[in-house]
Amino acid sequence: MTEPLQISELFYSLQGESTWAGLPCLFIRLAGCNLRCTYCDARYAWQEPPVAMALPDILAWVAQYPGILIEITGGEPLWQPGVSPLMQALIEEGRQVLLETNGSLPLAKVPAAVSIIMDIKCPDSGMTDRNLPENIDLLKERSRRQCRDEIKFVLSSIADFHWARQIVEQQQLDQWVPVLFSPVQPLLSPQDLAQLLLDHRLKVRLQLQLHTLLWPGQTRGV
Repeated sequence: MTEPLQISELFYSLQGESTWAGLPCLFIRLAGCNLRCTYCDARYAWQEPPVAMALPDILAWVAQYPGILIEITGGEPLWQPGVSPLMQALIEEGRQVLLETNGSLPLAKVPAAVSIIMDIKCPDSGMTDRNLPENIDLLKERSRRQCRDEIKFVLSSIADFHWARQIVEQQQLDQWVPVLFSPVQPLLSPQDLAQLLLDHRLKVRLQLQLHTLLWPGQTRGV
């Protein structure tokens, strides 16, 4: 029997990030995280006690919203072994599944049908040394199998921007996967990031968190 998953929250909202932004989405936020990024906006996922839920109970909640996109997030969802049976069960039910991950744990066991949204941690996150280079190689290989994955850089400064730009250019990331640059406000303004993207003519997407614009000041359930 699959052990219960440790859940931070379950909610139904609009997808606020990635190329899927704006779509209705079910969020399964798993508790716990192996990183401590300086800008973390979901600290409660690893600071507060989780709720243990059996896989059938999670699937029963999902079944109330047929056909809706699903994102598994955290914390860091891959930190819990039970995430693999969860992903597989959702795929078998014909659901479109996104997995948002911090990029510090191996992605090899993520099913091809799951769309990975992977962070590459910039220097100001304090977690750059936790990036796994082999995950980039894996996403390149998945792109050849027509997997719909994405890479995200969260930028706290102009220095972060130039660091991320070098990674994109050296690895030619934009040629095989959508790349998103997201500013940490107010440390880096969207306007400044937009100008940097224009000046350097990068083929990456400026990403703003849609949910923070729609529901300012609300930090959960959106």
